Amino acid sequence: MKKIITLAFILATAFSATAKKVKFAVDMTGITINSTGMHVAGDFQTVAGFSGGDFNSSSTSLTQEGITDIWSIVVDIPAFAKYEYKFLNGDQFYDAEFVPVESRVGYDFDDNRWIYVDSLANDTTAVGAVLFAGNAPAGLNLIRYLVDLQTQSSIASTGVHVSTDYQSYDPAKTRLYSFGSNIYEIINYVTSGTHLFQYVNGNTGVSAEIVPAGCATGTYRSVTVPHDTVLATVCFASCSACVAAGIAENETAKTPQLFPNPANEYTTLKFNSTSTHTVYMSDVTGRIVRSYNYVTDELRIEKQDLNAGIYFISIQNTDKISTSLKLIIQ
Repeated sequence: MKKIITLAFILATAFSATAKKVKFAVDMTGITINSTGMHVAGDFQTVAGFSGGDFNSSSTSLTQEGITDIWSIVVDIPAFAKYEYKFLNGDQFYDAEFVPVESRVGYDFDDNRWIYVDSLANDTTAVGAVLFAGNAPAGLNLIRYLVDLQTQSSIASTGVHVSTDYQSYDPAKTRLYSFGSNIYEIINYVTSGTHLFQYVNGNTGVSAEIVPAGCATGTYRSVTVPHDTVLATVCFASCSACVAAGIAENETAKTPQLFPNPANEYTTLKFNSTSTHTVYMSDVTGRIVRSYNYVTDELRIEKQDLNAGIYFISIQNTDKISTSLKLIIQ
């Protein structure tokens, strides 16, 4: 018996050394609550101690916060890990919310929400309370940062971060996560307006990028956020997407092509691979104006209601390879 108690104590101590309190919360304003209650399902349920395994639609109930429209739960889960989840108005998977594309994992057609737990601080990381089937909490906008570090000789062991005006330009507070291909990203919720930020390969000011003058506001990047915004992927310390040096000719042939560009009435995006692609088209503010799923050989993009100007085409394929192109519409 003594050995069993000792083992249990050791396991509990080890878990507490890596665990972090995370609060999942959702705003159900204007929505009738199902008689079976509110739930959250994700790949955190097993490590959080819920029965039935991960993505179980009925094991993890949310509790209403007083008489508000907010429903939530606090769980203990290991830090320094990415988790996927969805809210359910009920206890069956057909009760799950439809997650907007800006908030999705987005790779391999994964339509879950996601969070990266980046700290062991003695506090609670709050997720939300996002609007059910929405991108952000009421009164705020989603902003999704993406930076490509393929040109860096190494990635700091302390992680990749973004320092911003709304978190006092702290280079260690907001850590990004990589789904692959050296692209790091994170979702934040901000007020409308213009925000300054800078990417950091590490967690100190000396490891921050030097933003080129062509896209700098002082020493920072800037973005205007009038609504939910997914930024175009940029190369670390650059104004545009990365262009790998010394690409072999056969690799260059695989790069998607836009023609005509500049375009008047339409342009055709042609792929030279067998992958399936997801395509996002954003304007210079980072606002997504078009999105296309399950694209294979080529995609015809019509001008229609688009204003003349510069647009960025972000492409993600089923091999988790991302590409960005610039399109000029006349």
